[in-house]
Amino acid sequence: MEHLTGKEYRKGDSRYAARDAGIVSVEKLTAVFGGPASLLAVYAIATGKLYNHILQFAISLGQLYGVGVYYITALLEGNNFAASKLYYYAYYIGAKASWIVIPLIIAIRS
Repeated sequence: MEHLTGKEYRKGDSRYAARDAGIVSVEKLTAVFGGPASLLAVYAIATGKLYNHILQFAISLGQLYGVGVYYITALLEGNNFAASKLYYYAYYIGAKASWIVIPLIIAIRS
């Protein structure tokens, strides 16, 4: 049974429901590389390793690249994936904003 949050988010971007190849690719790359790298970054920060800023910067750039691919592919495909204007602004724009703002702050700080 699918999680309610996922079903709801798909109203903001139907490419998730259609299992769009671009979306699936970015999500899998994030899970395979970004997840473990983030855990390593937490370890590096907690133990004061010198490479923690380089790792944070690299992870942030990867996240920003993924968000760029997400939005650029949507624009190239017509940008008409939301069920309504409310879902478009709440989920497609609003929910994704943190995936831009936070990595930018971390990248600048690092």
